[in-house]
Amino acid sequence: MLRQALALLLLLASLGASADQPAQPGFVYLDQVLKNARYEARYYSGDNFVGTRIDGYESPRVILTKEAATALAEVERDLALSGLALKLFDGYRPQRAVAHFQRWAADLADTRTRERYYPQLDKAALFRDGYIAKKSAHCRGSTVDLTLVDAETGQELDMGSHFDFFGPISHHGTGLITVQQTRNRETLRSAMQRHGFEPYANEWWHYTLKQEPYPNTAFDFPVK
Repeated sequence: MLRQALALLLLLASLGASADQPAQPGFVYLDQVLKNARYEARYYSGDNFVGTRIDGYESPRVILTKEAATALAEVERDLALSGLALKLFDGYRPQRAVAHFQRWAADLADTRTRERYYPQLDKAALFRDGYIAKKSAHCRGSTVDLTLVDAETGQELDMGSHFDFFGPISHHGTGLITVQQTRNRETLRSAMQRHGFEPYANEWWHYTLKQEPYPNTAFDFPVK
């Protein structure tokens, strides 16, 4: 805890003179904090389960609260000792993006992405089974979607299912993946939990900082 507090102070000092900061105080761009991370902003690119750029994403950069970013930097340092690095898919998510997800989920005729993202589920079940929610922890700014990559090549570790695949194979504790895939997930989970993040049972890539600074606030400033 003391180490993270000192790291946060150093982060605040390093960012204090920078004009390149998110619009909302208390938030930072991860590319200013992490040293060797990769980024694949799916909700900006349109390569996602909706099939288009999501409302509120005006840039491919990833934003988190300063506290979550500081803890994630500790995760990065730990993983580097094993030749691994982080790859980020999403961090802070505007509330308007969640509303976009809801509109998509309510349009049962739009199944363009079903084969890739939810081939074994009816679209109508996505709300019921917890894959699409009316409220998202991401809007509070201390939740991140990520995976592991080889630090030299950038090759993703095999986790048994890809990011945002809706189904039991993406759950923690599933018996549908290999021993090596389970080990890869556990490597990520152990590193995240050591530094204060907790997993979400249905998504191996989703982690929230336990001591998040804004536990009751859903933000809506755009990612830009």
